[in-house]
Amino acid sequence: MVGPGGGWYGWDGMARTKRTEGGFTGGMDTFLRSVTLKDDALPQTSKYPFNIPAVRGLEETLELHPQVTFFVGENGSGKSTLVEAIAVAAGFNAEGGSRNFNFSTRPSESDLHQHLRVVRGTRRPRTGYFLRAESFFNVATEIEKNPDAMRGHGSVHHHEISHGEAFLALVRERFWANGLYILDEPEAALSPQRQLALLRSIHDLVRESCQFIISTHSPLLLAYPDATLYHLSDQGISEVEYEQTEHYSLTRDFLLNREAYLRRLFESD
Repeated sequence: MVGPGGGWYGWDGMARTKRTEGGFTGGMDTFLRSVTLKDDALPQTSKYPFNIPAVRGLEETLELHPQVTFFVGENGSGKSTLVEAIAVAAGFNAEGGSRNFNFSTRPSESDLHQHLRVVRGTRRPRTGYFLRAESFFNVATEIEKNPDAMRGHGSVHHHEISHGEAFLALVRERFWANGLYILDEPEAALSPQRQLALLRSIHDLVRESCQFIISTHSPLLLAYPDATLYHLSDQGISEVEYEQTEHYSLTRDFLLNREAYLRRLFESD
């Protein structure tokens, strides 16, 4: 099911799609172009998830990059809530898996997807996957129950290898060309070296006409070139450059000034 992998040229000379004032142009069209809240009346904004500033910020259209879009922000900023809603609105199971997965261990998803308008591109994905770190154990269990699913995942028994190796095996065996992939904090089980391996896999799949939407805390993943980065905060959603993210600046400053950071962190009041 893997096919050949469109625009100005970026990293490694691969064809890129760039943003103009009216949106993205050049190269291939995307699977998902944008998300916004529907115009109909929303539930009370004092209740979850509509009390999250980033969710209310979706009253303005949020454009998605044709290749890689990142959502970054502090815990509680709404990254996973938003990624989950996009995934469910796009037809994926709330706990993860491909569109063929239909199970529920414990329903915990918000109803944001019901109020989300997803604008699709002219292309349709041949395949896709929703990977969320917190419920991958449940997905792996469902895979092992189904012989067809096992074959589709390279016959890998994900429960018999480490959590991090299972994540990478999933990407390598089940992420195919022309796919839409939505990832919620995929770095959770990965060492820095394995995060770089995931970054390479993302790069290879982008070259095979795939689109990624990713929530992450990882400054390594966020470094992917030419991606769109959205910062979620108490002020809503705003597009930022890589060097403007706290994840980059804090990590960089800590590594350059480790002793000073630790001294201030551990000193008594």
